[in-house]
Amino acid sequence: MRPQALIIDDEPDILDLLLMTLETMGVDCRTAENIAQAHKALQEQVFDICLTDMRLPDGDGIDLVKIMQRDYPQTPVAMITAHGSMELAVEALKAGAFDFVSKPLKLKVLRDLVETAIRLSKKTDNSLTEQTVADKKLLGETAAIRDVKNKIAKLARSQAPVYISGESGTGKELVARLIHEQSARSEAAFIPVNCGAIPADLVESEFFGHKKGSFTGAIADKEGLFQAANKGTLFLDEIADLPLAIQVKLLRAIQEKAVRPVGGNEEIAVDVRILCATHNNLAEKVRQGQFREDLYYRVNVIELNVPPLRERKEDIAILAKHIIDQMAERHQREIPSISDDALTVLSQHSFPGNVRELENVLERAMTWMEGDEITADDLVLTETTVASEGSATMEESKIPPSAINLGGQLEDQERLLITQALESTRWNKTAAAKKLGITFRALRYKLKKLNLE
Repeated sequence: MRPQALIIDDEPDILDLLLMTLETMGVDCRTAENIAQAHKALQEQVFDICLTDMRLPDGDGIDLVKIMQRDYPQTPVAMITAHGSMELAVEALKAGAFDFVSKPLKLKVLRDLVETAIRLSKKTDNSLTEQTVADKKLLGETAAIRDVKNKIAKLARSQAPVYISGESGTGKELVARLIHEQSARSEAAFIPVNCGAIPADLVESEFFGHKKGSFTGAIADKEGLFQAANKGTLFLDEIADLPLAIQVKLLRAIQEKAVRPVGGNEEIAVDVRILCATHNNLAEKVRQGQFREDLYYRVNVIELNVPPLRERKEDIAILAKHIIDQMAERHQREIPSISDDALTVLSQHSFPGNVRELENVLERAMTWMEGDEITADDLVLTETTVASEGSATMEESKIPPSAINLGGQLEDQERLLITQALESTRWNKTAAAKKLGITFRALRYKLKKLNLE
């Protein structure tokens, strides 16, 4: 059966252009000139996509979006906005619109939007299966984590940019992947990039690509991350670390849905959904003048906060058993059990490093353990206090009684200190080496020696 579209617009020229474009894509169209006619059409048949103008004779397109979110949630709604009305487009996305397209209509952008919406409609039957997969990946049964899972399912049905906030180690990239995997873009690429790990002078080339000869070392044309993520999702982790000069160009790429490679003369259309994250307070970065306010409102259309582990301690037992199973499989050894005493100790720990810290604690415990059970004595826990943004200091360290080998003790303590330095610098090896008072080369050697790479 051919896809069905409802088009709501009172401008004959726009209607004709939309009809012609969608019919060449094999989509059957029904038109309405106002909200009243749209209501009648929605009551009479099911549509795979709805395209509506922002301004209608008998109401506001955003009001229609809200009504459809309530009464016809399975039908993606895309808003047609006037050129330059980015605030209205963002308002529509927050109200639940699937996406938006600006006048004058760009046919490539319009076709991409319609194709994505139709794929989303076809994925509805698989939604329960996908949510079951999400349950297996994002572990936990507390109300806090269930709320995150529910929001992931809703956000997967939208193209709105999502700002994923939360402390380091909470699993922000996992949340981004789950949004992508449950979305209509799941068959295309998911491209994660740590914005803080790209040298400042290479950010533009990495994001937008470059032409041969555009700068020293550009020996061939190169696609950027936006082009690599075309039809898929681009996850910008630690977006607060982007230089201000690049923030301007990123904003334009998001708004125009096109990029211009370094040294290029023409823009290239890209169809990319943007998800971003940072452990920093992005609003505070805006107040400090370190992050552009217009970009902030563009990437922060919808915020999804991932709770820290200390706010869902009831999930620690589930997470611990899963982590132990994975590590045992990776190291090809028998799966050890974990004692109730050990779980009690873990549940009383504050875990400033969140799930990533829990993984490190359990990996050390599997090294210390004797027998086939992890006990409280096998746990090496450190209480850390955040001294400043992104930094931590060790207050207390507990060495298990079973640690009688001096070489083993020193190696484990070295591993612990290096891990803490990496976590406190967000895994920036150069900064971690400086914090530890050793050279970058020495740190690389120790990472390899201690199997921390």
